[in-house]
Amino acid sequence: MSDEFELKAELRTDVGKGASRRLRKLSDLVPAVIYGAGKDAVAVSFSHKDLHRALENEAFYSHIVTIKTGRKKDQVVLKDLQRHPAKNRILHADFLRVRMDQKLTINVPIHFINADKCVGVKQGGGEISHVISEIEVSCLPGDLPEFIEVDMANIELGESIHLSDVTPPEGVEIIALQHGDRQDQTVAAVHAMRVEEVEEVEEVLEAELEEGEIGEEAAGREDQEPEEPTGEAGQ
Repeated sequence: MSDEFELKAELRTDVGKGASRRLRKLSDLVPAVIYGAGKDAVAVSFSHKDLHRALENEAFYSHIVTIKTGRKKDQVVLKDLQRHPAKNRILHADFLRVRMDQKLTINVPIHFINADKCVGVKQGGGEISHVISEIEVSCLPGDLPEFIEVDMANIELGESIHLSDVTPPEGVEIIALQHGDRQDQTVAAVHAMRVEEVEEVEEVLEAELEEGEIGEEAAGREDQEPEEPTGEAGQ
């Protein structure tokens, strides 16, 4: 985990929906809660600008974050985030305290690699479908990965990758696999393109070919010498 995140928070005593609305509207602050690790939950608020900037980094979602509230510091992970359905605004955030000696459960993003080398695409003419974009894992905070890689290079047409095919980093366990084979979810698959998609590709290629032929004809006409006037127009 190369990135380090630290956010400054302010304690808030005025809680409730009305208080949260006032914070967001009048002070451009985001109400939040810090809880867990056997301690009381604490209501805090963040600068919307600072929290929004931090959330632009994918690593923030699966990273230990330090929250400073006055002289106090909490090591936390982001557990829940509420956004406005229409505006680019953060409405509320929940942070879970972590202890370095206790395992935590968190969703980690998937990075699909070697998609451009995928056998099923290059040789089979198929396309890749990403079924899920993150995996729920359990690990100690010190082992928490920023992402988990899934290699698509050797996946052939008609094949798929399941959770059991994914190799997490050392010390990291995939939660679903602890509940039996029925939870062995598909992560990604390479399937044949649908008839409609093939027809669309063919139409594009035909259109490009026609444009090329028309361009060549036009260029040929431009290269021809102009004919001598017959004089009929002046008669």
